[in-house]
Amino acid sequence: MDTHVVILAAGKGTRMKSALPKVLHRIAGQPLIEYVLAGAAAIEPRSITVVIGHQAEALRSSLGQRGDITFVVQEPQLGTAHALLQTQEALRGSSGTLVLLSGDVPLLSAATLNALVNRHITRGAMATVLTAVVEDPTGYGRIVRAGEQIARIVEEKDATAAERQIREINSGIYAFALDGLFDAVRSIAAENAQREYYLPDLVSIYRERGLIVETVTVPNADEIRGINSRSELAALSRAVRDQKNAELMAAGVTIEDPATTYIDRDVSVGADTVIHPCVFLEGRTTIGAGCEIHAGVRIVDSAIGDHVVVLNHCLIVKSRLGDSATIGPFAHLRNGADVREGAHIGNFVELKKTVLGAGSKAGHLAYLGDATIGEKVNIGAGTITCNYDGVNKNQTVIEDGAFIGSDTQLIAPVSVGTGAYVGSGTTIREDVPAGALAVSAGKQRNIENWVAERKKKQQSRD
Repeated sequence: MDTHVVILAAGKGTRMKSALPKVLHRIAGQPLIEYVLAGAAAIEPRSITVVIGHQAEALRSSLGQRGDITFVVQEPQLGTAHALLQTQEALRGSSGTLVLLSGDVPLLSAATLNALVNRHITRGAMATVLTAVVEDPTGYGRIVRAGEQIARIVEEKDATAAERQIREINSGIYAFALDGLFDAVRSIAAENAQREYYLPDLVSIYRERGLIVETVTVPNADEIRGINSRSELAALSRAVRDQKNAELMAAGVTIEDPATTYIDRDVSVGADTVIHPCVFLEGRTTIGAGCEIHAGVRIVDSAIGDHVVVLNHCLIVKSRLGDSATIGPFAHLRNGADVREGAHIGNFVELKKTVLGAGSKAGHLAYLGDATIGEKVNIGAGTITCNYDGVNKNQTVIEDGAFIGSDTQLIAPVSVGTGAYVGSGTTIREDVPAGALAVSAGKQRNIENWVAERKKKQQSRD
């Protein structure tokens, strides 16, 4: 039997007080809706339809690269039943089960979704509702039962005082039989405090018609926590980070202070790596085994080899570090920097689109951009590859074993041959042959007694 997924993502999220659509706010590095899409993929749906409305183009832009999504627009937004009705044309001719998800409920597990679908199909239900029992049901629709069977769902604003004491809540997650679904949805009336078309009313409609309505109660209510405010976003982010940190520590990673360690969901870290406080590991970063990441480091979408040491306050973005490399403190690697095995990047060194070969060193105060640097090269303090000519970025090549003296400027495009030396304070405008010494400064000239003569002139003027 086919399964189809519809994700509701049209709401304004007014309590977020944001120009950004609520479902594009991030937890642990990913937009809320990406979590929902990942969960949906676990049940292998035949189709995925996303209902958009508020800031529709922003959602299209964010998700448009995915080829497996159909977008439908809900305008105006008149409630969840009205939102579902907008998908009828997209689902015309489809059969089987429709699973309705909410774009702001990110932590629903694959196991729970599979349990929902399996209960729905095996019981031959027209609708199956995912519920949870919570300590504080404020803000949620309540599950009203007749004996063991669900009778209806009542929204909090429409509930009586007795109904508000019910602790079993509606998650807003459903499975529906597609056959006859849209005809039933059209029978829903806007007879409620909000004057909107509530999808939960479908439960009582089906029950009045003698049709089967089932429920699945999720054991962990955190799975159905929705995001409606910045404080809820922060709380859920913290829960996701805590879970990620716990998983890594269980796998052999030392995290000295989990409360100040921010690791995104897709990050992987090898065993025996030590992570100091105030570290940020973001995006799809991978860190090998036996590394040490010191305090204040931020690493984004980068690949770190085994036994790498990253000292305090380094920023590494979209870069690669080979095994046993040492970085920092206060280094900046970005946009394709590639530091090979055993190389060393010291304090206040920046690499951009640069390969630093195995065993090479840039110890202090250097900018190396658009460069290919060979093995066992020494880069002196204050070295700059002058890669931009005002129009184009140009390449610098420094071959194996070269020695670049302090305060050198290499005016790209230029190359330094194997084993060549560049004297301190040199400006390199032409290629340096292998084994050559390049200098550009003139012979030093000392003027004897210059200081004393200068003082005499100043005193005479005074």
